[in-house]
Amino acid sequence: MVSEGAAVRGIRTERAEIALETLTGDPGAPDWLRRVLEQALVFAGASFAGVYTPCDDGSVLRLAESAGLPRTCFGLRDAYPAVGQSPAAEAHLTGRTRWLGPEDVADCPDARRTPSPEFSLGVLPVSGRAGLLAVISERDGGFDPEDRACLELIADAIALPAPLPTVSDTGELPADAFSLAMDTGRIEIGDGILGLFGMSRDEFDGKVETLLGRTVPEDVPALMSVVEADHMSIGDRELEFRILQPSGAPRWLRLRGRMVPAADGRPARLAGTVADASTLRSDVTDVARVQRLAAALATAGTVKDVGQAVVTALRGPLKADRIALAELENERLVVTVLDPPDAESWPELWRSEWRTEWPDAPVRSMPTLAAVLREGRPRIWPAPTTLEPALAEVGPGGLAVLPLPAGGRMAGACLIGWDSPHDFGPDERALLTASAGLAGEALMRAHAFDAEHELVGMLQRALLPRRLPRLPGGLAVARYLPTTAGLEVGGDWYDVIPLIDNHVALVIGDVQGHSAAAATLMGQMRTALRAYATEGHTPDVVVSLANRLLMDMESDLFATCCYVDVDMEAGTAWCVRAGHLPPVLRHPDGSTEVCRTDGGLPLGVLAQADFPMTELSLRPGALLALTTDGLVESPDADIDEGMRHFARNLGAADPSHLGLVADALLADARRADDVALLLMRYDGMAVRPLRETWTVWRVPEAARHARRFSKRTLRSWGITDDAMDAGLLVVSELVTNALIHTDGPVRLDLTLVDHRLRIAVADASPRSPVKPASIGWEATGGRGIVLVEAMSDAWGTVPVSGGKQVWADLVLPDRPPD
Repeated sequence: MVSEGAAVRGIRTERAEIALETLTGDPGAPDWLRRVLEQALVFAGASFAGVYTPCDDGSVLRLAESAGLPRTCFGLRDAYPAVGQSPAAEAHLTGRTRWLGPEDVADCPDARRTPSPEFSLGVLPVSGRAGLLAVISERDGGFDPEDRACLELIADAIALPAPLPTVSDTGELPADAFSLAMDTGRIEIGDGILGLFGMSRDEFDGKVETLLGRTVPEDVPALMSVVEADHMSIGDRELEFRILQPSGAPRWLRLRGRMVPAADGRPARLAGTVADASTLRSDVTDVARVQRLAAALATAGTVKDVGQAVVTALRGPLKADRIALAELENERLVVTVLDPPDAESWPELWRSEWRTEWPDAPVRSMPTLAAVLREGRPRIWPAPTTLEPALAEVGPGGLAVLPLPAGGRMAGACLIGWDSPHDFGPDERALLTASAGLAGEALMRAHAFDAEHELVGMLQRALLPRRLPRLPGGLAVARYLPTTAGLEVGGDWYDVIPLIDNHVALVIGDVQGHSAAAATLMGQMRTALRAYATEGHTPDVVVSLANRLLMDMESDLFATCCYVDVDMEAGTAWCVRAGHLPPVLRHPDGSTEVCRTDGGLPLGVLAQADFPMTELSLRPGALLALTTDGLVESPDADIDEGMRHFARNLGAADPSHLGLVADALLADARRADDVALLLMRYDGMAVRPLRETWTVWRVPEAARHARRFSKRTLRSWGITDDAMDAGLLVVSELVTNALIHTDGPVRLDLTLVDHRLRIAVADASPRSPVKPASIGWEATGGRGIVLVEAMSDAWGTVPVSGGKQVWADLVLPDRPPD
């Protein structure tokens, strides 16, 4: 049984025959030879295809026409001696085809002209041995047997065009001909061309600049690439351009020219013809349309981009009423693009399968479509059709189904339908056949791009916080948008870190570059900043420690960072910047400001860098915004203007819906770089804690002084005697423990929030107390922590500025009413 991949490969030759048959109608057409060469790009996967023809005396083979990439990319010449050791000369003399792999190409005399000869070359005599077909493949393995069969068909089909018109012996040019002297810019043109430009013979001064002056400005660069000698290569050149009309739309003209080298005292010149493009072909036979589709598909990054490119290239020129592009997945066509997009324009079966944005078309419900996909050949049904309703209703006036083969399997299908009866001409069939091959390969590339881009996004999201914490007296939201330019992981990050005493650290940063190394470093810096912050260091120390860590890692990358420590009780904040953008503050009245803050160097630049702190003041209702440069920087405006624009948008937003504010700010994101955005609305705390602090003296009666301070404080807060006794016992044990087992200063903190009393003792030792597993009667210590655990509802330790803080919480009973 023949596999699906073999079946797809086996029908390529048949598809090439069909395409070539549609092109044999008029070998004298101006673009005929180029269109034939383009079939080598489509059916044989060639990167370049060109025809070399002998000159008048037969001594030189000159490039007459080419398609694909420029010949200079592969070190090919404009001309080769007809006798010599080049592959072109050997094929011309022997009449035999030459197939050369990369090793053979490297051994050729012209190998030094090629920067990196990692390609295969084929040279085939054309029909009648009147020239040569030269083709290049950059794929591994070069041209396979099926490719070679297609190229032999193309070589047999080539009929070389007649020479371009030149000046006759009488000095007159044909009506549609021109001759441009490359050294002076003087041009001779026929009367027909003058008529196209709307000029008489007396009005024309013989200068090419006069004609360029009547050209649509956007088309002048393309014309200059033809008329300037430095950009002209040997061989036929074609392009279309527009000229301005006294009224109405510009007129399309087609230029076809060939460089004639200097000889016999005559300068080099460009000779050719200019004709009205509308009289040469209909819209759908324009070979440039396939070229534009190929260019659009080459830059299409996603599956949806491929679909949009196909719709743009086919629906308008074919005057189709609807077009659908779908991927084949597990016997279902997963639709990626429908045009028109509304459900009412499509058959009932399609509407019943409508799930989210597009429907899934079941192949089993359309046996005719399934048969076309198995055969792998485009099929066309003129009206009237007797197809199943799911297909017939797509195109009651005519239907074209294009299988999209790629990589040895069927990637999907394209359906094109007409409502009124439609005649399918040979040009349309050739356009559809060429488009199917291009779209199939592009669809496979885009599918791989989408899958890899999703994997990159998953990795990026795994390195960022899964959710933001609840804040006392405030609300924070964050957004991250990965770049759409490429697949590399970015280095932007954000974090929100709850700290002790109702402080919150807001962090945003950006690691240099887009790579796995940048993403790894981003994760390390985020973890380091969180660890240093929870140790209780001040903001400048936190950033300094992160900077020293990055220097010790000896990374080639640097990072920027903005760190803001917000006191949610007092409504104040301390900001530290390390080469990063400053915060933007929206005041409750809607006015905004880019905060004037001192800044330091980026992290990882200088080990002893200073990171000054700047104080910010927040009022209830204020909104603090931190972002990365991907949101505010653009090629057409400096970053300061971007920050001002960002501040204006922030001022116009409604801070009551913080998520909507974030989405609105990201609406202008260009996505050329990663974007991180962190917003915090400060509402103020409804109930502020009561706090008192005591520095414990290292004296024999230190515990008694601490109890006296605590008793006075708790009594002023209205604590009952029973609760006070428990609290004083905890104070005594924690203070005594710190004095006995540590050196340095000791601090006692008392905090009351609602009915919860927190007693905390901080010391300079990082070692946490350990509850003993068992205590014997003869033990002289270890009972303090046991008593603290027994008297409190919860207890624990947290690192604080190189030391620790041991805390215990007591839930107090409701006070009796006065």
